[in-house]
Amino acid sequence: MSLDRRAVLTAVAGGFLAGCAASPDSAGRPRDPSSRPGPATVPTPPPAPSRTASPSPKPAPRVTRAATVARYGRMTPASWGFTPPGVVTELPSTAGRAIALTFDACGGPGGGGYDRKLVDLLRSREVPATLFLNARWIDANRAHFEHLANDPLFEIANHGTRHRPLSVAGRSAYGIAGTRDAGEVFDEVAGNQEKLTALLGRPPRFFRSGTAYCDDIAARIVAELGERFAGFGVNADAGATFTPAQVRAAALTATAGSVVIGHMNHPAGGTAEGMARALPELLASGHRFVRLSDAVH
Repeated sequence: MSLDRRAVLTAVAGGFLAGCAASPDSAGRPRDPSSRPGPATVPTPPPAPSRTASPSPKPAPRVTRAATVARYGRMTPASWGFTPPGVVTELPSTAGRAIALTFDACGGPGGGGYDRKLVDLLRSREVPATLFLNARWIDANRAHFEHLANDPLFEIANHGTRHRPLSVAGRSAYGIAGTRDAGEVFDEVAGNQEKLTALLGRPPRFFRSGTAYCDDIAARIVAELGERFAGFGVNADAGATFTPAQVRAAALTATAGSVVIGHMNHPAGGTAEGMARALPELLASGHRFVRLSDAVH
């Protein structure tokens, strides 16, 4: 997708990426008193097994909160937004005409719903997708989570512990307070990483912050924790605020290699109906759909 087209979509969407987050209090902090900080340590994912016999590798070193703070706590970010270095915003050229559909489930007050029509649509069309699930949404939708996690059509990814913009300097996005320092970045990523690892039996490969905003230092911390920061190139539903016609129009701007963002936690929104209109047209034009891990290595 061209930068001009992406800029137009971002401008149209405005602050709607924050639409499924907990509303901030008068001080700008998300209302989420039950949230807990992340674990003090998180194991990095092990390397892929070799096809030939070899000695068992040594256990991967543990990434600790203290080490993260010591390494990154004094660094000053050079960028802030949707596209800091290292953020995945499109698929590699080797993916051909593939498009990656990604859907966020943000959790928290007003964000804990489940768009069954959208999920049923993807299943009926056999369209794979990457699902970014927040820790609070998982807690509120454990049965739905189990069904999604056991369906090979879907890849489960990390959408954070408290759905916060990811900043080492306390930056905010759309009035939602971000993480305040390197330690809180660690907590936001590692808390839900630990939950998903325990539930799935393996760590998630991809992470997306609340609102999809991050700075370059925070993105480096995500990488050190063993995950890729996933951005987007096409905003399909503006935080589930678009009408079905708007969702269709936005989704149809996707081209070969696009990473599309939508939401699966607002069943009353226009996402499911809009995608139902767009998917046949995208398929008829020769596109195919993949999970992020199918194309990004």
